[in-house]
Amino acid sequence: MTNAQKLKIPRQKMPEQGPKERIKNFKEVPFGYTPEMAMTEAERCLQCKKAVCVGGCPVEIDIPAFVRMIAEGDFIGAAKELKKTNSLPAICGRVCPQEDQCEKVCVLAKKYQPVAIGNLERFAADYEREQGKIEIPEVAPPTGKKVAIVGSGPAGLTVAGDLIKLGHQITIFEALHKAGGVLVYGIPEFRLPKTIVQAEVDYLIKLGVEVKTSYVIGKLHTIDELFRQGYHAIFIGTGAGLPNFMNIPGENLNGIYSANEYLTRSNLMKAYDFPEYDTPIFSGKSVVVLGGGNTAMDSVRTALRLGATNAYIVYRRSKAEMPARIDEIHHAEEEGVCFHFLTTPVKYIGNDDGWVTAMECIKMKLGEPDASGRRRPVPIEGSNFTMEVDTVVVAIGNSSNPLVPQTTSGLEVNKWGNIIADPETGQTSRKGVWAGGDIVTGGATVILAAGAGKKAARDIDKHLKAL
Repeated sequence: MTNAQKLKIPRQKMPEQGPKERIKNFKEVPFGYTPEMAMTEAERCLQCKKAVCVGGCPVEIDIPAFVRMIAEGDFIGAAKELKKTNSLPAICGRVCPQEDQCEKVCVLAKKYQPVAIGNLERFAADYEREQGKIEIPEVAPPTGKKVAIVGSGPAGLTVAGDLIKLGHQITIFEALHKAGGVLVYGIPEFRLPKTIVQAEVDYLIKLGVEVKTSYVIGKLHTIDELFRQGYHAIFIGTGAGLPNFMNIPGENLNGIYSANEYLTRSNLMKAYDFPEYDTPIFSGKSVVVLGGGNTAMDSVRTALRLGATNAYIVYRRSKAEMPARIDEIHHAEEEGVCFHFLTTPVKYIGNDDGWVTAMECIKMKLGEPDASGRRRPVPIEGSNFTMEVDTVVVAIGNSSNPLVPQTTSGLEVNKWGNIIADPETGQTSRKGVWAGGDIVTGGATVILAAGAGKKAARDIDKHLKAL
């Protein structure tokens, strides 16, 4: 097929549940490609000699290679190609912002729609799993070197996957009772089914990774104690699990959640599957979510599925500045979420029983750009108004988990409490200790955390070989 013929093939839209149906369940929204759709989409790839899409991928996937295999019908080969550099393809194919990374720089994006790289990644990984054809590759002979990984989010899982293949002995220490970090507590079932996360974790276990759950490093053991137990290197990937609040009057009223608590109750503790799981969560009828990122979208869409009649996003900037993925905003709009842009709360109002009943807000306008490059929101004097609400979910970002830095001597952090680490190697100020993901950058994306894990794994291996 010539390039001219390829340009005439439309981008294949992934089939999905309709909005009215999906707000009544927690099943995954997109159904995924059929083999025929995947091959058609893969045919659109021009197989550029200088593949700029690879440079847009934080985990360095050979994108033209795996896409070509799909076009040829070699789906298992495509999955194996993905796993050469990405330990979590079924996850990344679902939740990574490809539109801002590999697909953004696709040559087709200049005049046409880019190749749906994320959808194809998801298809190949799903096909391999659903066909029961996941093969465990041979790992290198044992090196005798032990590595401890603190936290089992995308950064930690990536480090584990890369280092176990090189023959090192890997142990993951996870504070929660399930491995996966933000993948299991922060991302809802309708966007990332937990069976997918568990399958990726199980794959690492079959490779030889040891996973210890309900194991809080900084409490049960410190980093220093891990070294005394014989670990030669330690990677810290404990994430950004400390929720931020606005510190405005009435914030301690009942019915006001952090997004962390709200999503953890629903996702990890399965409050959505009541009464099968008897996890308490307040199913409000008028739910406001503060924020404009993916976590805010996850929270407001969860509220709808828990029975909210009215679900609102209140965001202090305009739609153009929202950091959430375009698909997530689009899905929320389809599902009936009402957006209040250029708005911020100034006070919560409660009843005599201590429950939130209303929220006083003020309208904003955009001023000069701030440090993020986005225009700073400025309050409009006298524009206050009140919204009736019975639940508020605060999704305005998280700070880094402070426990490990507070219990580890010689580990430098910045003014926000993030561990200071070399962006190219993950090395910290403490010899033998690496860090990556949200504990270093603050709240970011799954793929950026995985990319940081890949760089750290490469440097840890170099360090271990020199011992």
